[in-house]
Amino acid sequence: MQILNYQPNAAARGLAAGRTRILGLVIPMGVAYLFSDPYFPRLIQGISRACNQHDYSTMLWLAEPEYEHRTIQQIVSAAMIDGVIIASVLTDDAVIEAVYSRRIPFVLVGRHPVHSDIKYVDVDNRLSARDAVLHLLRLGYKRVATIAGPLNMVGRLDRLAGYTDALKARGLVSDANLIAEGDFTEESGYRAMQQLLPQAPDAIFIASDTMALGALRALREAGKRVPDDIAVVAYDDMPFAARTEPPLTTVRQPIHRAGFVAAETLMDLINERDGKPRRVILPTKLVIRESCGAHRAAEKRMHTRR
Repeated sequence: MQILNYQPNAAARGLAAGRTRILGLVIPMGVAYLFSDPYFPRLIQGISRACNQHDYSTMLWLAEPEYEHRTIQQIVSAAMIDGVIIASVLTDDAVIEAVYSRRIPFVLVGRHPVHSDIKYVDVDNRLSARDAVLHLLRLGYKRVATIAGPLNMVGRLDRLAGYTDALKARGLVSDANLIAEGDFTEESGYRAMQQLLPQAPDAIFIASDTMALGALRALREAGKRVPDDIAVVAYDDMPFAARTEPPLTTVRQPIHRAGFVAAETLMDLINERDGKPRRVILPTKLVIRESCGAHRAAEKRMHTRR
């Protein structure tokens, strides 16, 4: 075997053992999002790290909507994978229904809005968004706008609900004119901020750091100073958030950790198949930087006391 450099056939071994030691990773957002949204590379890194530690491989599938249902049926029917991780949960995702009906082990990154028995790893999007908006309201801002994500994304719905919860907690009524929709891209944040500017908000909560980049650009072009004219709080705490001008106050979610935990949870399901509900909620943290104006508010209070 050494002389001939013989290597066992992994596919044949998998067929004999009934396992391939391959996890499918499905990103239902299509190819464009993988290269434009820094969220996905960090998530993939976490999944890959867990797979490497446990001698699994990852099959990455970028599911363009028009092909996703047909392709997942082919992959599942051919027994090419032992289980599936599905990222960025959509409210109408055909991939989830396909693997759910086939009883294939799978884990979501993000909660499912309907099936209570589906396993997932997530953060509390609603509570963390509520805390971020309450932070702005406690600083004294009155007209807090928001740029939400796509209508068919569960995380978007939860963060928007958190925004509304914060307003209600302070006795304020949600104003539809202060709510704009983006798609988690920088350009959508730019357009949404332009849409909101005529409404004269004094603060804004943006559902992703990437959209916040576009919003900051729109504010600069309009001659608006952050945080003097408008305060900004975002979501994700991407590496660039500390380097924007000004540095972003943002909700830090553990993206790399979410991928790692999702992969380990899926491997446990494959090996145990106990069917128990597994819902892992990871912690978030509001990272306060200059864009929300908290530092200036603190300095003002100290000056007043003197």
